[in-house]
Order: sequence, then structure tokens, then C-alpha cells
Amino acid sequence: MVFPNPQAARPGTADSAAAAPFARVKQYLKDGLAQGLWPPGAPMPSEAELVAHFGVSRMTVNRAMRELQAEGLVQRTQGVGTFAAPLHRVSSTLTIRDLHEEITARGHRHDAVVHLQQAEPAPAALAAQLGVAPRARVFHTLIVHLEDGVPLQCEDRYVNPACAPGYLEADFTRTTPTQYLFEHTQLWRAQYTIESSRPTPQEATLLRIEPGAPCLVVVRRTFTRDAVITLGRLVHPGSRYQLSGEFAP
Repeated sequence: MVFPNPQAARPGTADSAAAAPFARVKQYLKDGLAQGLWPPGAPMPSEAELVAHFGVSRMTVNRAMRELQAEGLVQRTQGVGTFAAPLHRVSSTLTIRDLHEEITARGHRHDAVVHLQQAEPAPAALAAQLGVAPRARVFHTLIVHLEDGVPLQCEDRYVNPACAPGYLEADFTRTTPTQYLFEHTQLWRAQYTIESSRPTPQEATLLRIEPGAPCLVVVRRTFTRDAVITLGRLVHPGSRYQLSGEFAP
């Protein structure tokens, strides 16, 4: 395929050089879609072509494609390819983003304190959520993420070992669980619930807030094509966090 060259995403510009590799690939494709270089239903560049064009790994390209799919901009069919999404497909979406990237993009420092990282038996209710047998071994992490030393998120996460067998060996002071799972699993879809709620006593202590302080609580479950990857409870102090988005018809 001969690659079009949307101006805003041209490899080698100052802006693209500063972005993460997956973000450069993603922005290149988004700009091309916005300019009509790939009309609805048209085939997008293959992963192999993007790997060669940008000089990045297939995993990097796959992440860019997954995020475009989650945003409803492309459609992917295994064994067939990736295609520009039809114009009539409009949806409200939440994109899974790595908190480390959000914080560093603001020019701030991200730190993580790992309070728990272990395997443990899953009670029946948790096992049902993860699609494993009751009392089966699952991975559990409890991590507090800080922005410039201030707690921003308490992340309580359970992981299906069948999907990420090396999860407990990761150093989560150097990478985040989200980034690790992006790189080591085949994310297909996600489910969310979002509510305003009070923290548990443990969460209030870890976040350094009052027990009754309002929090934004996101419960997220992610899947491969045929298995649950992870179940996470993400608790954010209401005074320090907001959800925002952008819509373009």
C-alpha cells in the first residue's frame, strides 16, 4: 500500500517525535480518516505495513488499532483485515487510557506504591466475574497512583492468570497494570460502571482523604474474545479527578 501523508501526522515532525510510538501510529490513522483518505468501508493499512512504515513493533501497531476500534473509528475482522467504520456508526465511548501517560502528558510526575501483589483463591462471586472456578487461584494487586506526590487513584485489580501468567512478576513501580495488560493480552472489549460513592475505610486511608469524602468509582472488566482478563475497581477522590471527553460528528 502507498501511504498517504496527512500533514498533522507526518512521521518526523516535532510533535509526532515527542509522542509515544503507538500514539504516533494512532494519530496518523485518525488524521487520515478525518481527511477522508480512507472512506467508510475502505481497507486500512495492514499491521505489517504500519510496522514497516513507522519502524515499530507489531504490538505497538496492534494497540493503536485496538484504541481506534474502541473509539468506533475502524472495524476489525480476524483473518480479513481492518476497515474504516461506516459513517452512520455513532456511539458514546470511554477509551482505556494508561494513568501514567495521562499524568506525564500534563508534565507531572507519576509514582506508584504497591500495597499488595499476590495470588489468592477467588471467592465464588469474584470467580463468577472472572469466569474461573470458585476458589481458583487469581492474581490480586492493590496500587495507589500519585501525581506529584498526591494520591490520585486507588487501583484494586484482579487478573485471570490464564490471560496474563507473568502478571505477578511485573514491577508495577516502573510500569502500570494497564500498560502491562495492553502489552501482554489481546484486549477485545471492556465493560464499565461509573458512580459517585464513598471510599471504603482502607481506600480513604490510602488516598489520604476523609472517610466520607465523595469519590468517583470506576469498575471495569476487560475481555479477550473468549475470556475475562481483569476486574478492577478504580477509586478517585472527587476533588482531584474528573472524566472529560470530546465529540466530533
